[in-house]
Amino acid sequence: MAYCIMSDNYVKVQLEQMKSLGEVGEKREGVDNEEQVPASSPSADPPSITISSSDASNTSITSKQRGKSRSKLAKDDKNSSGKSISDLSLHGSVVSVPAGKNLNRLGQERTLHIRGTGKILQGKAESNGNYVTIQPSKNIPDARREESLKLARKRRPVTVDTAKAKTSLEALKISIKQLKWKEFPLGRRAPCDIYWHGVSFHDNENIVSGQVNKFPGMIEMLRKINLSRAMRTMQELFPDEYDFYPRSWILPEEYQQFSTQIRMVKEKDATLNPTFIVKPDGGSQGDGIYLIRDPSELRVMAGSQAKQAVVQEYIQKPLLIDKLKFDIRLYVLIKSLEPLEIYIAKEGLTRFCTEPYQEPSQKNLTHVFMHLTNYSLNVHSGNFVHSDSQNTGSKRTLSSVLYRLAAKGVDIKRVWSDIIALVIKTVIAVVPELKVYYQADIPPGKPGPTCFQILGFDILLMKNLKPVLLEVNSNPSMRIEHEQEMSPGVFEYVPSPVDEEVKVGVIRDTLRLMDPGLKKPASSQPRAERGEEIPMEAETPARSPDDGALPSLCLKQVYPKYTKQFNCLRLVERTAALFIRFLGVKGNMRLGPTAFRTFIRTCKLSNSNFTMASVDILYIDITRRWSGAVPDSREAGMGLQAFVEAFFYLAGRRFKSLPLREQVLSLLELCEAQLESQSSVEERRSLSCSRAVSRAAKTQTPGLGANPQLNSPAPLRRAASQDYRLQQKLRPRTLRANVEN
Repeated sequence: MAYCIMSDNYVKVQLEQMKSLGEVGEKREGVDNEEQVPASSPSADPPSITISSSDASNTSITSKQRGKSRSKLAKDDKNSSGKSISDLSLHGSVVSVPAGKNLNRLGQERTLHIRGTGKILQGKAESNGNYVTIQPSKNIPDARREESLKLARKRRPVTVDTAKAKTSLEALKISIKQLKWKEFPLGRRAPCDIYWHGVSFHDNENIVSGQVNKFPGMIEMLRKINLSRAMRTMQELFPDEYDFYPRSWILPEEYQQFSTQIRMVKEKDATLNPTFIVKPDGGSQGDGIYLIRDPSELRVMAGSQAKQAVVQEYIQKPLLIDKLKFDIRLYVLIKSLEPLEIYIAKEGLTRFCTEPYQEPSQKNLTHVFMHLTNYSLNVHSGNFVHSDSQNTGSKRTLSSVLYRLAAKGVDIKRVWSDIIALVIKTVIAVVPELKVYYQADIPPGKPGPTCFQILGFDILLMKNLKPVLLEVNSNPSMRIEHEQEMSPGVFEYVPSPVDEEVKVGVIRDTLRLMDPGLKKPASSQPRAERGEEIPMEAETPARSPDDGALPSLCLKQVYPKYTKQFNCLRLVERTAALFIRFLGVKGNMRLGPTAFRTFIRTCKLSNSNFTMASVDILYIDITRRWSGAVPDSREAGMGLQAFVEAFFYLAGRRFKSLPLREQVLSLLELCEAQLESQSSVEERRSLSCSRAVSRAAKTQTPGLGANPQLNSPAPLRRAASQDYRLQQKLRPRTLRANVEN
C-alpha cells in the first residue's frame, strides 16, 4: 500500500512496494523520448513524473535531483516559500511540483506517470484531505498513445487536395486559409480528406477515399437535352408543379413536331408570333445561342450531321431594373444523394444585360446584349460596368436587388419561397439519373469517395415575379477576378469584390459542411407541412469549436427540411430504384433483355393479355427508339429514360381508368409489394435453413466426444446417417428456391 502525505507546503509520497520501479527508473533515466507537456519550471532536464487530474488540470513534475536522500528533501522543504512543493522523493528520485494547484480538492483524481517504469499511478484525495491512495494502472505507452491519438483527431487540420481546382483555385485558397486547414496544391501521395476538382469527378481516377466535390455523371445529366428530358418527364406527372420550365423541343429528333406545332399556333391566331431561343446541347457561356421566330430560321445543320440542340419558348416579359433585363445566379449545394440533402446560398449574383430591353422583333433578334444575360457575352460590351459596389454595375449581389424590390413593395418572402421550391423540384428531377451514374462509378461495396457538388442555377424573374429556370450549370464559374482592359489591347485580371464576397463564402461554408470531423445532428430537421409557405429566414447554425470568428453559414438547408412538402414528387426516383435493382452487373447502366424479363416476371406484370412475347416486343421497340435518340450511347440495352417510358406504358395498361400520376404510383406500389414479399420469403427460407443447420450441428461428431458411450462405431454411423438425411431434406428446397428466382 502506498500513501501520499500532504501538508500546506509539501507532499511526501511513500511507496513501500516500488523498490524495483525506482531501480528501473534510474537505469532508463534520460532514455525515454516521449513527448511531454512542458512544466512551468525552466529546467531542461527530462521529466520523470506527470501528475494529471480528472478535471483536465494537469501538473507536470520535473526531476531535478535524482539520487538525493530524504534528509536533503526535508531540509529543502523547510526552505520552501510555500508557493510550490519543492521536492518530492520517490525511492531516490526527487521531483518538483509547480504551485498554484490545490492538491487537496476532495474527490479529485490524480495520476502519476512514472518515467522509466512503464507504470501509471493513480490516486484520489480522501475526505480528511491528508491522504491520496496510489495504485498501479495501465502501461504508460498505451495511455500516451491513446491520448496522442485523441489529440491528433481533435487538432489535425483537414487536408484538401487542390491540384485540379483550376479557375476556382483563388477562392478555394482563401477559404482554406480562413478555416485554418491544410492545402496540398500539388497533390499528395497519402489520402486527403477533400479533393477539389475543377471539371468533373474523373479529373483524378485514383481516389478511393475522402470526399470529391463532383458527382459522376453530373456534367452529362445537366446538358441541355438531358435536363429537358428529365423536366419533361416530371411535367407529364406533375404539370402544375413543373410549370417553371419553358416548353422545349429537342433537335433534330423533334424538328417535325416543333414545326407542326408552331404552324398550328399561327394558323389558329395570326396575330401570335412567338419567339424561341435555340441552345446548343453542349454549349456554355452563351456560345451558339440565338433567337428565332420561325422554324425555317433554325441553323441545325453542320455538314452532313445535325447539331443537337434545345429550342425553348422565349420569356418575352421579364422583370426589368433600370430598363435592363437580368437573371439570377444562385448557388446550390447537393451535400449527398442518399439521403438527399440540398442547401441554398442566401447570397447570389445578378447579371445584367448592357442594352435597354425591348420585346423581340425581327429587327432586334440579333441584339445579344439586349436579350442574353450571360456574363461572358456582356463583358465584351462597351456598356459593361465593372463596379466595386455590390448594388451598382453590370454584376450585383442578389441581396441588393431584392432590397431594391422590397423598397418597391415586392413580397420578397414569396419570391424566395418560389425560388426554393424551383430548386428542390429541379434537383428531384435530376437525382434519378445521377443515382444510376453513381452506382456505375462507385458500386456498393467498392472502395470509393463520397461526393458533393456546387451547382449554378440560372433563374429569370418574370414581370409577375414568377421565377423561371433557364438552365443549371454543373461547373459554375468560381473565379473571383475579372478581365479588364488596362490600356488599348492590354488586358489584366483584377479582383472583383462582388464575386469574392459571394463565391468565397459559398466555397468556405461548403467546406465547413463537408468537414469530416463534423458530427451529424442527432435530431432530425423540422419539416414544413405540405402547402406551407417556405420561409427564407436566417437561422442560427451550430458552430464547431474551431469556427472561431467565422461568420454564420451562408448556406441554408432546404431538403430534407421540407421533405413532407416535396416527397410526393419522387416517383421517378422510386422507378430508378427498380431499374438499379435489376441491372445485375455492378457498374452497368443499361438493362438487357433478360434483366427486363426478370423484372416483369418478379413483379408479376405479365398475364394472358400481356405475354412474355409482348414483353420482348416492348423492349425491342423502346430500346431501338432510344438508341436512335442517343447516338453516342456506349452500351447496348435499355437506359433509365427508356425504362421510365416502358414503366409508364405498363402502368397505363394495368390501370387504364386512372390519370398518369396515379397509374405510375399504383404500379410502383404493386412492384414494391411484390419485391418485399419475395424478400420476406427468402428471409424465412434462409432462417429455416440456418436453424436446421444449427440443429444438425448439435447432433454431429463434435458433441460425441463429451459422451464416452458415443465413441463406438455404431453411434457414429447413426449420427452420420442422420446428418445425411437432413442434408437430403434441405437440398430440394434450396433448388426450388433457385428455380423460382
